[in-house]
Amino acid sequence: MTESDLRYEAQARVSAEITKETRVLVAHSLGSVVAYEALCAHPEWPVTDFVTVGSPLGMRNVVFDRLQPSPVHGTGAWPGGVVRWTNLADRADIVALPDRLASRFGDRVEDASITNGVRMHDLLRYLTAARTGWAVAQGLED
Repeated sequence: MTESDLRYEAQARVSAEITKETRVLVAHSLGSVVAYEALCAHPEWPVTDFVTVGSPLGMRNVVFDRLQPSPVHGTGAWPGGVVRWTNLADRADIVALPDRLASRFGDRVEDASITNGVRMHDLLRYLTAARTGWAVAQGLED
């Protein structure tokens, strides 16, 4: 978060994967921070649905207060042209604190809790959760 060259390179990797057909962007853990900033920097992208899983985006001081663009009056910017943002978190996932992002990014964020068992931050658990599949499908239906 403090190295601008690394931040730019990470966002460039996301950018390289976005095409005119990309409607849903799913991001896990620190990848959700990279994806969020990339979406904010590219409101022209066709991404309508952002699905974050196990995201640290709401962590004050560590992540939230260092985001680009910077939060204004305690509220983070809405990511680009996104219409729906679904945030999924296991309440025991210490990376996804706070587990609700609507308090930081606005009521448009749909927060949902899932349970990943003892592997609370595991990407596979997040990706195979029914609620994740529903969020992705919702973005592909439109």
